[in-house]
Amino acid sequence: MRPTAHEESGTGTWGTGPFDNDAAADFAAGLDEAEPERRVTMVRDVLVRTIDARDLLTDADEAVAAAALVAAQCPGGEPVDPDDGPQEPMPAFPDQLRKLAHEALARIATDPCGPAPNWVDPDDAKQWQDLLTRLRAVLVPPPPTVPLPDVERPT
Repeated sequence: MRPTAHEESGTGTWGTGPFDNDAAADFAAGLDEAEPERRVTMVRDVLVRTIDARDLLTDADEAVAAAALVAAQCPGGEPVDPDDGPQEPMPAFPDQLRKLAHEALARIATDPCGPAPNWVDPDDAKQWQDLLTRLRAVLVPPPPTVPLPDVERPT
């Protein structure tokens, strides 16, 4: 069994937010250092790697951070605090990233070897799962709208 998120060697976790660990903070710094046109690719790549992972979810913390950035641009999404996440503005993310972010979070939330079951404090585990649930709810693409036919109303 993997060590808990608080005990992993080389990884520090100081909270349950999407950028409250070393890996996510490093991801945010990498986004800040990247050219603006590269940022979309960086977010997409970490989400796809997480969805396609066959073993350990080595990019899970970065994928949660990436999903939070995508969710921030969706209706009902919470803005990412620049003190925690990237300080540079993010480009507008294409709609396809919304679906990828949702899939990556679903994978993270249900993977028995992922970070979800590895929290030391049960309250922290619940707060972290609540974060994933909130992000996933925002990321669910809206249902397609079907235009209703014009119907004459009786006078």
